[in-house]
Amino acid sequence: MGSVTTKRHPNGLDYVDIDTALCQARIFMQGAQIDQFTPVGKAPLLWVSSADDYQPGNGIRGGIPICWPWFGMSDTKGFPQHGFARNKIWVLESVNMRNELVDLIFTLPASEIDKNYWPHDSQIKVLFTLGESLSVSIVNTNNADYDIKLTQALHSYFPIEDIHQLNVSGFSDSAYIEFGEGPFKQHDDVITFKQETDRVYTQLGHTQELHTPNGTIVVSRENSQSSVLWNPWIEKSTRLSRFNAEDYLTMVCLEAANVREDCVVMAPGQSHTLTTHIGWK
Repeated sequence: MGSVTTKRHPNGLDYVDIDTALCQARIFMQGAQIDQFTPVGKAPLLWVSSADDYQPGNGIRGGIPICWPWFGMSDTKGFPQHGFARNKIWVLESVNMRNELVDLIFTLPASEIDKNYWPHDSQIKVLFTLGESLSVSIVNTNNADYDIKLTQALHSYFPIEDIHQLNVSGFSDSAYIEFGEGPFKQHDDVITFKQETDRVYTQLGHTQELHTPNGTIVVSRENSQSSVLWNPWIEKSTRLSRFNAEDYLTMVCLEAANVREDCVVMAPGQSHTLTTHIGWK
């Protein structure tokens, strides 16, 4: 059947260790952030910078940080970039093992939600399903008596060995904004990398593939018409916290998102689920 146990990192962060016949994984209570997922007999599917020191209060530079309830910079000056959920302590609500798969549900308690940032009566949960592949879902519920609007992303970091040999496919007939400019039409299906890339895609198909020297990673989305493709390249890498100067060579982010015109608007009592599925082809 496998095991699901709670452990503590040497620096004090609590995490859930998952070890089954199909995979090994680790999910931290801080941010409900998964930083390791390795299918049995295959290479890891998530990347983390060796410069990250796993200090309480800092989001981990890698894995899948949860950007919520806004992605990027807030419209309100002084609010933290990518929201506040990735630095808060979540609660493991349930564990369900079924046919060698494991479902884990994490909830962000009301006590961890700063009303100065998010005064709305709502609930957020994150569901992980782990087997030969990984699925992660953000589940939002509006408990208020008025509409609630938010943006969000599953900020997934992938190991790609060599950015110069990476091809990413599945982008034809989409559009993107980059560095505040656009939208630009994406005609080519395949993207390669020769400089800093920071694109917010819309009108995008639900499945993309990362073609790396080690194999192909398939990334798909549900309830998402937008995605973010990011590699900081050379200059920005020197300015990022908990990031080595040459880390850009071995990682790329391809994020399931609800951003820009794809933002989430929930009526009273309504729920919304954003999901990403990740696996080796």
